Amino acid sequence: MMARDKQVSFTAMEDGSREDYLLLRKLEKPFLRGTAERLLRELAVQGQESLTGYRINRLQHALQTATRARRDDAEIDWVVAALLHDIGDSLSPQNHDRFAAEILRPFVREEVSWVVGHHGVFQMIYYAQYYGWDRQKREKYAGNPYYQSCVDFCARWDQSSFDPDYPMDSLDSFRDEVFEVFNRKAFDAEVTRPGLVLGLPEPND
Repeated sequence: MMARDKQVSFTAMEDGSREDYLLLRKLEKPFLRGTAERLLRELAVQGQESLTGYRINRLQHALQTATRARRDDAEIDWVVAALLHDIGDSLSPQNHDRFAAEILRPFVREEVSWVVGHHGVFQMIYYAQYYGWDRQKREKYAGNPYYQSCVDFCARWDQSSFDPDYPMDSLDSFRDEVFEVFNRKAFDAEVTRPGLVLGLPEPND
């Protein structure tokens, strides 16, 4: 079977031809380049539709967390991760941290994606006791080389970013950084750098 113009010929993948799959690979490239734009749109939606009860919405929390990272002169991986760390809140609220981490994992240092993927359990130190849960649950990761980075991420940038009076940067101001990260080659070892621990920068008081 030959691929039709901009559509494959098959209805079951096992019947696909070489032409079909070459067409899909060609069409995938511009779609992948649109990842950053889609992520920014999802963040914008969270400014209108998000979990209620907090004094700010989820977009504002994302902007505030990323602004704190930026004002500490954090590297781009941390800034973009701070912006996107809760992007799963709407689509995967019971697993939002891992959801966000998997989005980031091909494009940032392993330390950073690990922190995003585990920040949910690390944040429990602040509230779990009120639900009868184990607030020290993060201690099971105490031997992990990224443990302290996650402690610091939560303490300095995440848990403190629910302040309606904090002067946060705009979503558009992070646009270039998001595009830079998501235009990287996925899973490039020069980017992911497994095992490397840099930690967070010193805070700018």
